[in-house]
Amino acid sequence: MRLGVLDVGSNTVHLLVVDAHPGARPLPAHSHKVELRLAQLLDESGAIGPEGIDKLIAVVLDALQAAEDKGVEDLLPFATSAVREASNADDVLARVKDATGVELQVLTGEEEARLTFLAARRWFGWSAGKLLVLDIGGGSLEIAYGMDEGPDAAVSLPLGAGRLTSAWLPGDPPDPADVRALRRHVRAEIARTVGEFSRLGSPDHVVATSKTFKQLARLAGAARSADGLYVQRELKRESLEGWVPQLAGMTAEQRGDLPGVSEGRAGQLLAGALVAEGAMDLFGVETLEVCPWALREGVILRRLDHMSTD
Repeated sequence: MRLGVLDVGSNTVHLLVVDAHPGARPLPAHSHKVELRLAQLLDESGAIGPEGIDKLIAVVLDALQAAEDKGVEDLLPFATSAVREASNADDVLARVKDATGVELQVLTGEEEARLTFLAARRWFGWSAGKLLVLDIGGGSLEIAYGMDEGPDAAVSLPLGAGRLTSAWLPGDPPDPADVRALRRHVRAEIARTVGEFSRLGSPDHVVATSKTFKQLARLAGAARSADGLYVQRELKRESLEGWVPQLAGMTAEQRGDLPGVSEGRAGQLLAGALVAEGAMDLFGVETLEVCPWALREGVILRRLDHMSTD
């Protein structure tokens, strides 16, 4: 059947259409993506304002039309941290449902981490052993670890690249004092969770998902997206540590000219790099591998699993 997953994230609203059936690999058929940056539309009270809600409704309606055009039989709509943490989340969800008929499922941070872990496990298989999975979104950082398809430990931290950029890095280029302050904040937040994972033992394989890690790996010399899903892409901490001070000295426009960096994500790449560097350092990771599958694929895989048991 043709499935669609509608991901209302902190940076983008992304419709991914796949051809799938239980026991088979989901095959991408269409992608419809709009950069909405919901995390940056929050007002001082933490609410998504009327203009932001109207924009979200318009984008969801466009995605619904795209899903219809592509013959989607079953749509799986969900929202992550920007909607989850908005002070008027219930109102936003009600407005979207009334205007579009779409009932967004709001995932908890732990659910995000678990579904992303499932996607990574299916991609790499059992031979990868104990997996440590890192995912940097616009609003949060997810960390999960385990041997099975469900992680033994999973946490979500408020360390998304978009959120941190808005709150900590107002300058362009950023003030060095602001960069140092954000670095301290990021590492303190991550350090609180390290013990929970270290007691489970060392991972056999460390995996990263998300656009942020893909762009950082590309900067460090990994293959282009155009080279395909099945090319191995790695990010070494040593390379990342060399790039962080360079990114800190650049404007967003200058970062947007770097290989593999999209104009829409250039402004928040430094914050993402600080989170990636902090996570790799505090978890003792020298090298990680970028996984093409992430949260959206995890949602699809869970749906297929449920279909096979119905």
